Amino acid sequence: MYQDITLKCKDCGKEFVFSAGEQEFYAEKGFQNQPQRCKECRAAKKGVNPTTKPQRELFDAICAECGKPAKIPFQPTNDRPVYCSDCFAARKASK
Repeated sequence: MYQDITLKCKDCGKEFVFSAGEQEFYAEKGFQNQPQRCKECRAAKKGVNPTTKPQRELFDAICAECGKPAKIPFQPTNDRPVYCSDCFAARKASK
């Protein structure tokens, strides 16, 4: 249904491919416009280096289930329990 399209970046002028898969994704999300920037210029505009994955800040916590130390991607608060990855997976599987 979709075919790869070659577009020209409005920032650097370099040609880039708007793949059939990307077009399908855009259609599923309801996006009306084609991308205007290549991947590198989009990343630069967002202030992200596209060749490196940004490091997530991890916080130390104690698992409410087993008491083991855990690293979590959000700042823990005292109003909600925090679980290590093993206990979290077990709780998720039991639901």
